[in-house]
Amino acid sequence: MKSAGIEYAQNGQENDKSSPVIFLHGIGGSAASFTAQLAYLQHYHCIAWNMPGYGGSDKGQWPPTFETITNKLNEFISSLGLNKGSNNGINKVHLVGQSIGGMVAIEYALKHSEQVASLSFIATTSKFGGADESFKTQFLKARLAPLDAGQTMQAMAKKAAPLLVGPETDEKVVSEVEAILAGVSESTWRGILECLVTFDRKNDLASIDLPCCLIAGSHDNNAPARTMKKMSDAINNSEFHLIDGAGHMVNQEAADLTNSIINTFIGKHPL
Repeated sequence: MKSAGIEYAQNGQENDKSSPVIFLHGIGGSAASFTAQLAYLQHYHCIAWNMPGYGGSDKGQWPPTFETITNKLNEFISSLGLNKGSNNGINKVHLVGQSIGGMVAIEYALKHSEQVASLSFIATTSKFGGADESFKTQFLKARLAPLDAGQTMQAMAKKAAPLLVGPETDEKVVSEVEAILAGVSESTWRGILECLVTFDRKNDLASIDLPCCLIAGSHDNNAPARTMKKMSDAINNSEFHLIDGAGHMVNQEAADLTNSIINTFIGKHPL
């Protein structure tokens, strides 16, 4: 399905009594990253988008910025009529973001808090990288070096997938992570990395006045559990969950536990 130039998957019940749940994937992901969540949470209206440039979604302005991605998300939500219909004219949405998807959720909530019922952050940080520009430069160089050397996205995905998950992750899940990452185009990968390194909302967390759920993996080196715990402590209305054994792809590695946490959390904040 496609709306406002955005390709998406959906499942569940559409009604005016429950807020839709929108899933926002990471830089190496897609709507398919949330297949298990869409299936389990089908008692809600669940929607997983392909971020601009991913799958069949239009790129729009490229390379993207958090502003352009957030604006596109708002346009997408409006195109589906998800921000209309309640008593006050706004049917709030629950945002569930993994990695950069969580960053997009933070950005969206800071700009459109009146449209958000709750926020769930999976393997997400509120600021990219270190204290100076050198870290960003080194990060980009390391992530792009294989492609600059002529390696394909498929070859890179094969090497990267095992490093994105915990050491005991089922091989089927590793294969799924690899396949989804391999499906990202090189131009999208390069553009989204340029966007990623600009993110910094660390000092704005205290201003988020929404229920928040943070889910971390004990083996995640990209969004370390200790960093997410500090992030949770900075948010007034938040809860923190640590999933032992999981890496960065928490919702795929530990789907059942992630589903249970999100379901319970959203159930406590229906509107």
